[in-house]
Amino acid sequence: MHDITAIAAAMPGSTRSPNFLKNQRWFPTIYDLRRGSARRLPHFAYEYGDGGAGDDTGIKHNWAALDAIEMIPRYGVMPSLPPVGVELFGRRYRAPLGVAPMGSPIVVWPGADKLLAKAAQRARVPYTLGVAGGATIEEIAEIAPDVFWLQIYRFAKNDHAIGFDLVKRADVAGAHVLMLTLDVPVRTVRSREVKVGMGGGGIFKPDWRMVAGMFKCPSWAFAMRRQGLPRFANIQPYAGANAGLNDTIRFARTEMGGAFSWDEVARYRDKWKKPMVLKGLLHPADAEKAVALGVDGILVSNHGGRQIEALPPPIDCVPAIVKAVGGRATILFDSGVRSGTDVARALALGADAALAGKAFLWGLGALGSDGPGHVIDLFIDELQSALGQIGALSPAEARNVMTRHPGALHF
Repeated sequence: MHDITAIAAAMPGSTRSPNFLKNQRWFPTIYDLRRGSARRLPHFAYEYGDGGAGDDTGIKHNWAALDAIEMIPRYGVMPSLPPVGVELFGRRYRAPLGVAPMGSPIVVWPGADKLLAKAAQRARVPYTLGVAGGATIEEIAEIAPDVFWLQIYRFAKNDHAIGFDLVKRADVAGAHVLMLTLDVPVRTVRSREVKVGMGGGGIFKPDWRMVAGMFKCPSWAFAMRRQGLPRFANIQPYAGANAGLNDTIRFARTEMGGAFSWDEVARYRDKWKKPMVLKGLLHPADAEKAVALGVDGILVSNHGGRQIEALPPPIDCVPAIVKAVGGRATILFDSGVRSGTDVARALALGADAALAGKAFLWGLGALGSDGPGHVIDLFIDELQSALGQIGALSPAEARNVMTRHPGALHF
């Protein structure tokens, strides 16, 4: 009897992660990874990665809006699975899928930023390092030189000295895309984080429940022992040479905040000569303003439902923004992406690619270092199947597929 794992690994063009077939048996979908993550992680770590604003209404609405979109297939056009490679901002990627920027994913799994970057580089999909992550710009540039994007928040004090220095570091390190976040104009509190001791006063002080949770999850505890305490790797140097974690948290809460104004976007556009993306736009008029300022891409997002639950699902805003932009910028989408079918839905509505966040955190929680690669493989397999089922010969052709989109907003 042939070893099916060896056969799969030997297939021409196979780029799946080495343990894909073994992991697929236990985690055939992203939802299975979510359940596995809940069982394997300390409770506070799971709640930090899984929760959103309020009672998670925004997250539920994001999922429901995606689930409501139907694609009407055309048959007799495809004999096999279609290719899913795409070009974004002048670079070729394996799929119209990327890792969204996330704040402190190392809370969910120690060393998360580097593991995500490594998996993205291997799979050739974009990886966006969040400036509040646990690895430096320079570290990620070395791990993922071909797929590295950087997201930053607004550091307005001293005439944006920190922000402009981050831009300079990203340029020198070789980041391909700079992403400015506009969808966090004010700081909010997430109730699930507060209940487990995270995010209340902004200071990290583990209580007995958190410590007990760590000891109940040995794989997480061992990973923490190897990687050390969470840190804001890119912010810490500006807080002072001897700044500890809580010193850096206090510094970030003082120095970082607010949404970029349009004048500030123009200044960053002038500083950064490579592709620039604005994250968090939902209104087509804002998208038109961004294009007028020379922005190359727009990430349609409501921060994954983690800031306020009263915003519309971003997928419902995609068609209007695509129409307003009229091909003058690359349209990306995030917030609620849990499957390759969700990616296909976004493509069918006119987006050029989709980014996912929570799915990768669930993968880390359920499988540790194997998680990010497994998530990418699931997404790509499901996307190929979805495109084949609806008769799209490529990601670009998905937008020719007829859809029923009951939640679409008309501005």
